Amino acid sequence: MLGLEIPHPPLPLTLLFPQLALRNALRYFPPDVQELLAPEFAQELRLYGHIYMYRFCPAMKMRAYPIEQYPCRTRAAAAIMHMIMNNLDPAVAQFPQELVTYGGNGQVFSNWAQFWLMMSYLSQMTEEQTLVMYSGHPLGLFPSSPQAPRLVITNGMVIPNYSSRTEYEKLFAMGVTMYGQMTAGSYCYIGPQGIVHGTVLTVLNAGRRYLGVKDLAGKVFVTSGLGGMSGAQAKAAVIVGCIGVIAEVDKAALMKRHEQGWLMEVTDSLDHCIARLRYSKGPGAWAALHGPVKCLTLGHRWCLTKRPHRSHTVPTSQDPPWAWCWWGWAAAGRCDGPSALLLCPSREARKRKEVLSLGYHGNVVDLWERLVHELDTTGELLVDLGSDQTSCHNPFNGGYYPVQLGFAEQSTCTVFPWPLCFNSLLESSLSPRLGADRPALRPSRADVEKKGANRTEFRYPSYVQHIMGDIFSLGFGPFRWVCTSGDPQDLAVTDELATSVLEEAVADGVNPAVKLQYADNIRWIREAAKHQLVVGSQARILYSDQKGRVAIAVAFNRAIARGKIKAPVVLSRDHHDVSGTDSPFRETSNIYDGSAFCADMAVQNFVGDAFRGATWVALHNGGGVGWGEVINGGFGLVLDGTQEAEQKAKMMLSWDVSNGVARRCWSGNQKAYETICQTMQDNKGLVVTLPHAVAEERVLQQALRP
Repeated sequence: MLGLEIPHPPLPLTLLFPQLALRNALRYFPPDVQELLAPEFAQELRLYGHIYMYRFCPAMKMRAYPIEQYPCRTRAAAAIMHMIMNNLDPAVAQFPQELVTYGGNGQVFSNWAQFWLMMSYLSQMTEEQTLVMYSGHPLGLFPSSPQAPRLVITNGMVIPNYSSRTEYEKLFAMGVTMYGQMTAGSYCYIGPQGIVHGTVLTVLNAGRRYLGVKDLAGKVFVTSGLGGMSGAQAKAAVIVGCIGVIAEVDKAALMKRHEQGWLMEVTDSLDHCIARLRYSKGPGAWAALHGPVKCLTLGHRWCLTKRPHRSHTVPTSQDPPWAWCWWGWAAAGRCDGPSALLLCPSREARKRKEVLSLGYHGNVVDLWERLVHELDTTGELLVDLGSDQTSCHNPFNGGYYPVQLGFAEQSTCTVFPWPLCFNSLLESSLSPRLGADRPALRPSRADVEKKGANRTEFRYPSYVQHIMGDIFSLGFGPFRWVCTSGDPQDLAVTDELATSVLEEAVADGVNPAVKLQYADNIRWIREAAKHQLVVGSQARILYSDQKGRVAIAVAFNRAIARGKIKAPVVLSRDHHDVSGTDSPFRETSNIYDGSAFCADMAVQNFVGDAFRGATWVALHNGGGVGWGEVINGGFGLVLDGTQEAEQKAKMMLSWDVSNGVARRCWSGNQKAYETICQTMQDNKGLVVTLPHAVAEERVLQQALRP
């Protein structure tokens, strides 16, 4: 069993039916070993609220190995293995020992027996079999045709009346369902890069919409979360050229992003955060701080004095930033008093339009309250954009942490009888701490609903309603690919090909809205390589529309056929896409015809992808906003250089986008209407039902008059 010093996801709040949970776990093993395993599994259940079967955690290094190293009978099976092992790579996964890829509880499998069984089935699967997965459990290999998907996944599919958080806790503890999040359970996660691009586009468009600027240089973006997907925020801030200040309560998550090069600076001092935004005293000057500062990069306690340590010379303004820090490093335990001074690189980040990602080790509530205090006492507003990227779907089990407790203290508060106290403290932290006019955050919701409005309208519109919804309606979404050779050179070739495709599309002529999206994505792909975005598999994400996705896929497939790309490429996307997700409080929150709570689009997408050529398909309950709040699906499509693969890509990718655009058009979205009309002109086989707008509101009013 793994030690308690290894990070684990928070415990479920309840533990019911332990005997049934244990029985369910032991059925993976023959009777002659059940007596040995039962006590271990029972202990896991008591300690962690679930049986993960730690004994069977692989000793091998878990990573995405080159495809030819997997012992499989088909390239498709080897590609799936490549993707699974990437999802469980410790450099990628949030809690790899618990098979959690991201989001606090988004799993690849429910236990390690399922992992080994899955790998066994994949190694023997032929082109005339399909592997069926029930919420992490490999049901078996079933005869099918070469044209059928090699893998069909469902996660969390429960009867609607039982799709509640309470029921989830019971079912998960019993080992009969799991939370696949989105790309965790569909084996298509590509590390935080996947969310970096979406965050880049969101912040860029937020600047255009809310600040009226195209250039975010010198603008301050404050947010929270550096764990799983939220780890993307620091890198996104740098790519858009702004100043990002990101709060994170978990030091391990903070340091992981710093060591990966995704976070430029770290501190546990609010004074230091403010100093980096405000103070500018000229070269070689001091910035006043209060109290000692902890330098997380080196793990030492810094006592920053008014005098340089005698063994070091004073650095000049030309010296690198670390020289300033070294100068301020005094002997351990030595400090000149309660009010110390910090020597920083002498620059005002905002005024000098510095590109910066600063990680604050602490609770974001404290950070926001300090920023409000600075505004109230000095009249200086130090922030331009604010956000939050934590697990809203999982608020009481790791999504949020009470400001009243330190991170270490909180692990003990999820064990009975403390959960009720923990929840009370958490709700207090999520209350309007920043003033009566500032609304409380509501988990799984964008914000407080407008009075008298429908259920998907809020006082503060979500990023989908104001930004991503329009992007989706144009047919753009998080398309992605993985080079299964594991060779960075293959990824560089795909970057070049994708850039050429988009540039040609712009040259051929597109409307201004589409041209802007292409321009943002050309900028992204050119910047991607130099920002060290690859964590895990050699993968790239690129927001593209139907035309772009199909053209990129064809270019890749032909490059594989010519040997320019050395091994198959897996195409995929985030479920957070044009057609992949029905989620009334996120992906479909800008659909106002009353159908935002309907899940036909996501289910139809899953089915349509399956018979149009996808190598594997997945359909999930939960993901992003919580269990019972969303239905979403994804796919994987292996390009191997064959003509058959090209035809599958053309057919499946076209459906995968047009389905959602057509649905958004029918709901009354004008951008989607224009997009689907253009698509019908380009493809005469596509015939979509178009809505007629009500010409005059008085027609409705007169008809409904008593």
